[in-house]
Amino acid sequence: MAGYKETPRQKMIAMMYLVLTALLALNVSVEIIQAFVSVNNSMENTNENLKLKVDETYARFQQQYLMNEAKVGPFWDKAQEVKKLSDELISAINEIKYDVISKSEKISVEEAKITPLSEIQSRDKYDVSTNYFFGGSQDGSKGKAGELRIRIEKFKSDILNLLDEKNRNNIKLGMDTEGPYKDANGKKQNWEQHNFYHVILAANVTFLNKLIADVRNVESDVVSLLLGSISAEDYKFDMVMPKVIPNSKLVFQGDTYEAEIMVAALDSKQNPEVVIGGRQIPAEGGIAKYTATAGATGLQTYRGTIRVAGPDGEMKEYPFESEYFVMTPSLTVAPIKMNVLYANVDNPISIAASGIPESQIQPTISSGTLRREGKDWVARVPMGTKATISVVHNDGRTSRKMGSAEFRVKRVPDPKAYIANTDGGPVAKNMLLAARAIIPRMPDDFDFDLTFEILSYTFVGIRGGDIVQYNGNGNMLSQDMQNFISNAKRGERIWLENIMAKGPDGNRRLGTISLIVQ
Repeated sequence: MAGYKETPRQKMIAMMYLVLTALLALNVSVEIIQAFVSVNNSMENTNENLKLKVDETYARFQQQYLMNEAKVGPFWDKAQEVKKLSDELISAINEIKYDVISKSEKISVEEAKITPLSEIQSRDKYDVSTNYFFGGSQDGSKGKAGELRIRIEKFKSDILNLLDEKNRNNIKLGMDTEGPYKDANGKKQNWEQHNFYHVILAANVTFLNKLIADVRNVESDVVSLLLGSISAEDYKFDMVMPKVIPNSKLVFQGDTYEAEIMVAALDSKQNPEVVIGGRQIPAEGGIAKYTATAGATGLQTYRGTIRVAGPDGEMKEYPFESEYFVMTPSLTVAPIKMNVLYANVDNPISIAASGIPESQIQPTISSGTLRREGKDWVARVPMGTKATISVVHNDGRTSRKMGSAEFRVKRVPDPKAYIANTDGGPVAKNMLLAARAIIPRMPDDFDFDLTFEILSYTFVGIRGGDIVQYNGNGNMLSQDMQNFISNAKRGERIWLENIMAKGPDGNRRLGTISLIVQ
């Protein structure tokens, strides 16, 4: 059989078999790929929550530091070093993550930052990512994997050096890079091989986000340990400030206003004497809670005094003043088209604040433009990562910040190419000849009225074992293509591929239309 030569038709049959085998393998892995996407989405949400948690710990730490710099200072300085080390490692992990996506997808790093894992076409591939992480070495020492392992080990070492011997024994950093690790056949592996060798891009991204979560957990545990090392019994306060903390300064008519009133250097064993309008407010655990029924609308102000024993035992009196705003309740119900802003298109935005006239609402946007259109607003933003809309209430006398909303910025999704009202599969010959044009359609769940224009495409067919190919300009089928279709037999396949479309933000390559002539 050494001298056997395949005919073009036999070569085509063999090629189609290989393609079918690949497609079958792809179908088997779809659920696994989707599982990675789901897990990665959960990890990204977890990382955001962990960041909020550790930020709250830093805020509590800073309060203690401001009250007693001499005592808390050494612990606060170490906490700041922990934050610096954590932020640097997370920044390095994110840089690697977006870099490997950029190289795998052949897009810019900025595009990689705003592209969800579910939209990454090469998420089931590992060739580019394995080469990226191993750099031509067998053990990953010359690639990004080895570099990342060294960074992690240095991070752990630097963190432990910040702690005394007792706290080193009380903390578990995790993030093991030693193993032992083994592959499915029981063969020994190092950390780089176990996590990055022949691992698909979706798993790489998910693992890197998991590493970020590990770093945030270490940061949270270490900072909490440092905060707990401060003995509250050793505080020596030389300044006491009154503090009023309302649950909300915005109260609806008929609701109850509530605020916590305390001294800033709180002593839970001593209840302050709080008097407002001649009425003494009950206190428990060092905190007095003031309640008042919201009656008249508008700005309401109240004043009082706090009497508390100083360090020398002498009673000291501190006056205070606070305010809250009462308004009539109202309800605004508006349809929401999206939870993101799409770049370079008009995005309708509904902005309303309860009890405030529309004419007194002044919104601004961090990037792009925001204009009034009827009762609503229209935002138009450039391509980027995020955009923030901030709202100010201006009644002509005072200006108050009402809050802000942050939106992710995404590019307009790709349309899908159709011909004869189908995007692939069986199609009647006469319907195909009657249609004669490729039509781009936006996804059904995309509510914006956008138009894409087909620029070019490639028509591919198989006849007599040979591949026939025509290049098309615009969206119309050429005469040669129509002749091919007219002469096509039932069951013959036609592909419309390399379809390029022009949209509001540039050109897009659309998916292939695979047709079976009926």
